[in-house]
Amino acid sequence: MKRKKKEREFRDDDEPRGFKRFFKVVRAWITIPFLVFAVFIVWMLFFSEHNYKRIQEQQKKIDALKVEVKQNEDSAQYYIRKTQELNTDKETLEKIAREEYNMKRTNEDVYRTDIP
Repeated sequence: MKRKKKEREFRDDDEPRGFKRFFKVVRAWITIPFLVFAVFIVWMLFFSEHNYKRIQEQQKKIDALKVEVKQNEDSAQYYIRKTQELNTDKETLEKIAREEYNMKRTNEDVYRTDIP
């Protein structure tokens, strides 16, 4: 004797078991505090003054300014070394004064030519 499987007929109001379980979980999790928290998170991420996009833009500006500060510190160190060199080496100081600023001693005459 063979048993015939009984085929279950679905009605419009029948739902598979997975959907019932899913909706029970969804109903258990979606509460007013959860909705308030979710709205708050969405607001902070996309619409507030401190949203994610703005934070990323500000971070790029900070990184660019850090690079600029590093370059300025390096050039400041260069000029500090140059100043120390000019304060200690009088011959270099006299050479720069004569060549760049056309200075001369009181008892000498300086003639400039365009001949290299």
